[in-house]
Amino acid sequence: MIRKLASGQYRLYSRKKDPKTGKRRNLGTFRTRAAAEKHERQVQYFKRHG
Repeated sequence: MIRKLASGQYRLYSRKKDPKTGKRRNLGTFRTRAAAEKHERQVQYFKRHG
């Protein structure tokens, strides 16, 4: 899940909420949406091939 921040950057959040905090885990902040989407694909790949 990618959200645009007030600073104009994009932050990648986990798809599920963290059971401890009840919020989504921050998986990194990126300058461009394309960079965030690329990293999201990498995260999904490693979930299955880790």
